[in-house]
Amino acid sequence: MADNTQKMSFQAGEAKGQAQEKASTLMDRAGNAAQSAKESVQEAGQQVMSTAQGAVEGVKNATGMNK
Repeated sequence: MADNTQKMSFQAGEAKGQAQEKASTLMDRAGNAAQSAKESVQEAGQQVMSTAQGAVEGVKNATGMNK
């Protein structure tokens, strides 16, 4: 009986460790995905700003305000 109890306790501990490792891996992946999304949004924002600045310069040139 004691052997079965010890074996079950060991297996429960082993399962808990595996679950913690999986949770840690998932959290790492989620963090990486969030960082990647943040960088993508920042890059898109910079591209929009650059495009807008180009449009402003085009309007200034077209209206003669850039002289």
